[in-house]
Amino acid sequence: MPKPVQPTSAIQLLVEGKDPCNFFDAFVDHLNIEELQIQDFGGVDELKGFLGVMVKQSGFHDTVRMLGIVRDAETSAQGAFQSVQSSLRNARLPVPVRPGESARPGEPAGAAPAVNVLILPGDGDHGMLETLLCRTFADTPVDRCIDDFFRCFEMSEEGGAHSESGQGPRTRLSGDTGDAACVRGGGGTETLLGGIRPRRLS
Repeated sequence: MPKPVQPTSAIQLLVEGKDPCNFFDAFVDHLNIEELQIQDFGGVDELKGFLGVMVKQSGFHDTVRMLGIVRDAETSAQGAFQSVQSSLRNARLPVPVRPGESARPGEPAGAAPAVNVLILPGDGDHGMLETLLCRTFADTPVDRCIDDFFRCFEMSEEGGAHSESGQGPRTRLSGDTGDAACVRGGGGTETLLGGIRPRRLS
């Protein structure tokens, strides 16, 4: 399990793994978002332990005012959300009722941060961050560039080996082993960030 970094920002965003961490770091940088600290909590089974350590850090309750958690739905968005709810209860943090809706701390005010959870790709669908990205670029010039890249990849020696397995790179990117087609759809990252424009930490 990754070790939580001492929180230095009032807004903490916890994400599942290094790839989402790199993505959201680039995303908030592109949007010029500031005062946001991104942390990788590791795998889905490590969130409980990560939060348990994080809330016990010196200065956590004095520093953190908003906590966002992002994880993949994988095969069940409901199951993923319930797992996050369980981890929050274990850490005695506010527990949202639905993804995308903030849970506010009770009395005394400021005793705990407001908490928001985003299950990707959103809208109760199964999948992951890659599924959302695939939908975002569907039927756009960028999507055609991606298709060209995959065609080139599949013609290579490495791509040919993956194709024989019946699961090509586009399938793995979309996170859907049943239907690899990308369709346009919504996301919800703006809901998680709540319109706040924090300063990105270096």
